[in-house]
Amino acid sequence: MSATSNPVDVHVGNRIRLRRTLLGMSQERLGNALGLTFQQVQKYERGRNRVGASRLYDLACVLDVPVGFFFADLPAQAGNANQPDTGNAPGMGEPAAALLSPALPTVAQDDLALLSQRETIELVRAYYGIEDSGTRRRVLDLVRSMGAS
Repeated sequence: MSATSNPVDVHVGNRIRLRRTLLGMSQERLGNALGLTFQQVQKYERGRNRVGASRLYDLACVLDVPVGFFFADLPAQAGNANQPDTGNAPGMGEPAAALLSPALPTVAQDDLALLSQRETIELVRAYYGIEDSGTRRRVLDLVRSMGAS
């Protein structure tokens, strides 16, 4: 294996970690659901090990997302250096983003890092723990006004 991971594998790993943390799931719990050790989950999340198609499908089922979620926001140039020439075959050689459902949200890399932080996840959970929608709206307005200074 080369010293550096493939950018696509790193991206997919980041998306696995993002979804797992948003669900409040530990690496151990995800590994148990997949019949893996938490160390193997770590390797997937870091992009050190490539995720096979059947394992990616299993991850999508356990994490309750479509398979395309793992490729959302994949930079068009990621991994293109070693791709074979596919000519004009439909659907071949196109950037992954072109093949995804337009319904998938796009997230900038900086936003992805913010969304993966424990503090962000705790804040979102606490926010949605507020049952009254009017109160939630006022909290959102308050936080926005504090951030604008």
